Amino acid sequence: MASRVIFHIDMNSFYASVEQSHNPELKGKAIAIAGNPKERKGIIVTCSYEARAHGIYTTMQVHEAKRKYPELLLLPPNFERYRTASKAIFEILRSYTDQVEPVSIDEGYVDVTELAEQRHALEIADEIQQRLLAELDLPCSIGVAPNKFLAKTASDMKKPMGITVLRKRDIQTLLWPKPVIDMHGIGESTAARLKSLKIDTIGDLATANEGLIKEKMGKNGVRLQARANGMDDRLVDPDSIYDTKSVGTSTTLPVDETDEQQLKVLFRQLSEKVANRLEAKELAGPTVSIQTRSSDWKNRTRSVTLNNTVWKADDIHRNVWQLFTRHWNGEPLRLIGVTVSNVAGKGDMTEQLSIFNFQEHAKEEPILDLMAKLETRFGKSVLSRGTKIKKPNYDSKTSFSKDFLDDHDHERK
Repeated sequence: MASRVIFHIDMNSFYASVEQSHNPELKGKAIAIAGNPKERKGIIVTCSYEARAHGIYTTMQVHEAKRKYPELLLLPPNFERYRTASKAIFEILRSYTDQVEPVSIDEGYVDVTELAEQRHALEIADEIQQRLLAELDLPCSIGVAPNKFLAKTASDMKKPMGITVLRKRDIQTLLWPKPVIDMHGIGESTAARLKSLKIDTIGDLATANEGLIKEKMGKNGVRLQARANGMDDRLVDPDSIYDTKSVGTSTTLPVDETDEQQLKVLFRQLSEKVANRLEAKELAGPTVSIQTRSSDWKNRTRSVTLNNTVWKADDIHRNVWQLFTRHWNGEPLRLIGVTVSNVAGKGDMTEQLSIFNFQEHAKEEPILDLMAKLETRFGKSVLSRGTKIKKPNYDSKTSFSKDFLDDHDHERK
């Protein structure tokens, strides 16, 4: 680790730990945070390690979890409580260095290279871990490595309350024997593609023919092969998390749905949620995507990239519904989702006139004429278009919500 020393801080069973910290009577008990404990569609968002000891796991259906362990205590999520805890966590991390990159509400990278010149890296890691526990009553695991990929991998190796060092020289022994599905960044579909190439373990991927990987897997395959060899040149970037690339939301359905009209209503609701979040953040994007998961757990994503950017619910829903009706084969669905991606600030984008928006521009003509006359008389600087103040928005109440990032933005200001 002569070049860089990177920590990956991963809070252990974060939502459950926050609840146990808030109410000490819950400590030592099997608890779970569920999206909707009273309905079938409720799933386990996260659970305590005591619950995991009874076979409970994240994404398990609530009814299945209760059947497996009837004494399980179910709690609804309290996102404001989790955001407050998250803010306190990152305040502690930033007390060591400004080289902190939040990744989600409960994890982030810290570059401690300069600090490690004065103190041993493990001493710093232990101090951070103990401070989070003593000051916030929240446990975490920390991965220590020369790059982000290895640090992330290391933090997963010992939970809860682990500190794990992973060096490049250790990967052949510790990583290569594992199946590729265990590697950070590889999901089921990628693992299946690798399996078709007779690549079953991380070691197989690391030592595979580079030309074959590039031909069959493209740039992503080349990047994954480099990671399997312990190579990752990404820097810890404190500003990267503010570069929002997509805004989306999804919902797990209470029953395996086949009714087209009901699905249309649900897609409309999701489109409105996405539109509200885009409006709150003053964003728009040209790419609209839908996600579906069938009753046999097959995930599908379909998308379209438009000539114009969209941010209004009507525009999003129209494109969403066209995508869905074009690709849905009538199979029962248990989850649907909507995303607008490649987003940027509205002020940074130009919009082409179309049959759907020309009337809006036509309505503005009298105002534009008046502005032109005023500017001719008093100068160009006399008027400017108003801009909306960004407002907080909490429509997307899921464990994947990134609204907590507004807290980091306020911290920078």
